Amino acid sequence: MPELSLLTAFLTGLMGGAHCVGMCGGIVAAMSFQAGRRQPLRFHLGYNLGRMSSYVAAGVLAGLVGSAAFLTERLWPVQQGLYILAQIVLILLGLYLAGLNRYVLVLENLGGHFWKRLQPLFGRLLPVRSFPQALAAGAVWGWLPCGLVYSVLVVALASGGAARGGLYLLAFALGTLPNLLAMGWAAERLRQWTRAPAFRLFAGLLVAGFGVWGLLQLLPLR
Repeated sequence: MPELSLLTAFLTGLMGGAHCVGMCGGIVAAMSFQAGRRQPLRFHLGYNLGRMSSYVAAGVLAGLVGSAAFLTERLWPVQQGLYILAQIVLILLGLYLAGLNRYVLVLENLGGHFWKRLQPLFGRLLPVRSFPQALAAGAVWGWLPCGLVYSVLVVALASGGAARGGLYLLAFALGTLPNLLAMGWAAERLRQWTRAPAFRLFAGLLVAGFGVWGLLQLLPLR
């Protein structure tokens, strides 16, 4: 069900706060304080809009690539394989969010070489002095290797279409906003709530449960 996949992507972004801080904390700090002063709110919005745009673009691309498997019945085994892979990734992702394993982080190594090529470009965009420059810096930031992003991209790959793949990554990106754009009382309180061990365990097992439910759909009905 598409609704469950969108909810899963959103929860992954929301509950991955600790991972986001670890992965992006240095970048956020570099962009937030430049020339000894805190950057204005519009620049923070620009960074995150650029980052989210890159996520959505990656989701569209993954959905487009995966949609080739849905164009003909002769590729049915490929469709099945992508579907099973997506459900397995959801299970591993949920267990990671619940704090029970770290297997999804292996995916981060896949993007390391690509990021090394983009890192100099990111450096040249700093310090940021305009909103368009903030958008550009955020767009480059969006390609930082991240196991959570790559996991959702696997789901987008199995989505069967570019638009749906983009929607999955948009849902994930919206989930990351409270952690990476933590301004104001409500956002800070939300971060504290989502970091509570009991809530992380519940949400992680819920995500894993979606993956198990997806695999059960492959069993023949009697």
